[in-house]
Amino acid sequence: MKTVSLSGSLRENVGKKDATLLRREEKTPSVLYGGKEQVHFHITENDAKKLVYTPNVYIVELEINGNKVNAIVKDVQIHPVTDRVIHIDFLEIMDGAPVKIKLPVTTSGFSVGVRNGGKLSQNFRSLLVEGKVADLPDAIDVDITEIKIGHKIRVSEMKWPGLRFLDPAGAVVVSVAMSRGASIEEEEEEAREAEAAAAAESEGEEGATEEAAAE
Repeated sequence: MKTVSLSGSLRENVGKKDATLLRREEKTPSVLYGGKEQVHFHITENDAKKLVYTPNVYIVELEINGNKVNAIVKDVQIHPVTDRVIHIDFLEIMDGAPVKIKLPVTTSGFSVGVRNGGKLSQNFRSLLVEGKVADLPDAIDVDITEIKIGHKIRVSEMKWPGLRFLDPAGAVVVSVAMSRGASIEEEEEEAREAEAAAAAESEGEEGATEEAAAE
């Protein structure tokens, strides 16, 4: 995974009033969990935006008043009107310990179904996984090349070394649906080939039966 360095400062006071004052100064109240005790601190609003408003997921090299830890973003609070980042929860990463984190989902390849006019639907922009930090990729890539019209890839079919997928097994990650004007030429061609093979096999059996009868 990508890493980013971030500096924070301990909060002198904790509470709604102090948090409001920090936000007026364009600072984002934050909390670090996972260690021996919770650490209340703040970062600049600009750093918070860079961390949150991106498709990337980072390992955060966090320095708070001289103390350095590695962490991930666990939860983010966004103002419903202004879209400002108003609070961030970080989780400290312990060496060798598994973490639960949402990773972005990307797709690669050109789906057979899409080539035939179907419509690709991606229902998950991120997936919740559990694994050690060393095994976490930047994103979960889904190869859609072989997906035909009407076919789906579910969470249960997702495989990645060292990761366990935690979303419902039956949930559909990506699918290709029929759309107006869609063609199923390739599917029909496969059906015709199968019928031809079956007919040839049947003719062969009939020929063998006739030869046996003639004998």
